[in-house]
Amino acid sequence: MRLSEFKQRVEAEFGVNLQNATPANVREFLEKLQLEAYQQVRADGNPYEIRDDPAHTYEEVIKDFFARVLDMPSEQAVILLWTVAIELAFAAIEHQYAEELEPLFRSFEE
Repeated sequence: MRLSEFKQRVEAEFGVNLQNATPANVREFLEKLQLEAYQQVRADGNPYEIRDDPAHTYEEVIKDFFARVLDMPSEQAVILLWTVAIELAFAAIEHQYAEELEPLFRSFEE
């Protein structure tokens, strides 16, 4: 996907300044993108490659991911990094909301 097409999809989904973005619809949007990427790989007929990954910890996986992003074409890297960043940012927001609302729901459980 070209960066211009990705930007159009983001703006159509969330508004020009992302004013309509919420943790829930960001998650849905990212799930849709992942499903489309999976379907594209399957449609292309490319088999999945299982490689002997030297990473044994989450930290090693993250380092490998960011090192490989540096070798990607710029447009592809920007899209990938943007999706990772928005996922992490909105997951943090969702966590904050959960902490703030938890006392309200605790009374229902008691």
